[in-house]
Amino acid sequence: MEKELVIVLDFGGQYNQLIARRVRECNVYCEVRPCTMTIEEIKALNPKGIIFTGGPNSVYASSSPKYDNEIYSLGIPILGICYGSQLMAYSLSGTVRTAPVSEYGHTEVIVDSSSILFKDIETSDQNSTVCWMSHTDYIAEVPEGFRATAHTDNCPVAAMECSDRALYATQFHPEVMHTKEGLKMLRNFVYDVCGCTGSWRMDSFANQEIKALREKIGTGRVLCALSGGVDSSVAAVLLSRAVGKQLTCVFVDHGLLRKNEGDEVEAVFGPNGPYELNFIRVNAQERYYKRLAGVTEPEEKRKIIGEEFIRVFEEEAKKIGSVDFLVQGTIYPDVIESGLGKSAVIKSHHNVGALPDVVDFKEIIEPLRMLFKDEVRKVGRELGIPDYLVDRQPFPGPGLGIRIIGEVTPEKVRIVQEADYIYREEIAKAGLDGELGQYYAALTNMRSVGVMGDFRTYDYAVALRAVCTSDFMTAEAAQLPWDVLGRVTNRIVNEVKGVNRVLYDCTGKPPATIEFE
Repeated sequence: MEKELVIVLDFGGQYNQLIARRVRECNVYCEVRPCTMTIEEIKALNPKGIIFTGGPNSVYASSSPKYDNEIYSLGIPILGICYGSQLMAYSLSGTVRTAPVSEYGHTEVIVDSSSILFKDIETSDQNSTVCWMSHTDYIAEVPEGFRATAHTDNCPVAAMECSDRALYATQFHPEVMHTKEGLKMLRNFVYDVCGCTGSWRMDSFANQEIKALREKIGTGRVLCALSGGVDSSVAAVLLSRAVGKQLTCVFVDHGLLRKNEGDEVEAVFGPNGPYELNFIRVNAQERYYKRLAGVTEPEEKRKIIGEEFIRVFEEEAKKIGSVDFLVQGTIYPDVIESGLGKSAVIKSHHNVGALPDVVDFKEIIEPLRMLFKDEVRKVGRELGIPDYLVDRQPFPGPGLGIRIIGEVTPEKVRIVQEADYIYREEIAKAGLDGELGQYYAALTNMRSVGVMGDFRTYDYAVALRAVCTSDFMTAEAAQLPWDVLGRVTNRIVNEVKGVNRVLYDCTGKPPATIEFE
């Protein structure tokens, strides 16, 4: 059976990957493509449906991204979201204006239940549902042949459609968890409008990928940058299963890992571990601390950590000599957050597009590039990787360097390692670790007056963060039990030298990111 495909055309929205993830939850394969792809390229892909993303621009501005109007005549169903809805209206001679009142956040939306997009969604007695709005422009008049199918107090066209042409649009974001019935709306679009059957499954990915890797690599030599995180670990095991000792994994311990983590990585992938591969550990803590001395700007820290990683990796690669393939654990969110298509760069990722410049190799392999984090975990379980490794929290490439606000020093690393270890230990004791998407301790650059015993202190404040999320594109702050926070706080201020205050971060994503920097 030919794989069904829905494509997401990226017009600069930060939720574009999330749209694709939600479609995949409907068991329909989905990819994000830049809005610069041509009509001919779209025809060649033969998608069952197309989704336009949101974006930060005003559609009537001359510099804003547009698309050839021929796309509306291809006979392929289209769903426009936020900017995408305005683009559809503007392109087809509707009217888009600056909204008298901007809308942002949870909004009551009155929907027309006769629309196929809103089939079977739960609504209030007033036929309303909670959706997530984020716009300063709005559709003032729908194009000819369209009808408005939803509105709010401030937005006359919160959704519109021309069912005869299979063109649909929502001003709100159905892809974010804040839109209560959003997944149903997307499911209605891909199933009832696009005619998808939901035949795509992750179950056979590992076996298919191992077979493909074995055929591709043959007798070639493979080099992998191993961080010990979920992504690079799954990539390494895939390659180990495919080519065994033809694979060499280089693990750079930059001194910014969680407490004991370097030794844990070596225990799993080193010579005494269960996997057939060559393992090299480089202890590079001191050179990282030296490079980071005096640096406080977050993006500069990320770049230094990434650059130093490349230098260390390059030194090891030269010792190994030329290889045929370079493996990276890049996953889909890495690609988008590093600036795919029209999307803004939120933060740089040093595992995207850097290493190829410094390693003598023929081809790069990124076996997980099209997968989301939860899909990577599924592959890990399919490979038989232990749950404690597969379920490991996401950990950023720059490590604790971006969980220490301001300058990174060995002393600050010690503080955040010890505080984080206590926090994670108490979360596990309370049985909460399986309920949380990510949780960690960060070190603020704030020092404040305290008292311990009869003595005045002037020490650091540690910030605790815990979020609930299924996709890491959006998240809510976890409502941790007060007694758990109390135990963590008591232990940190008593056991971690240099800390006299503990704070809890209650901010979701958006507006914050999950990491501090």
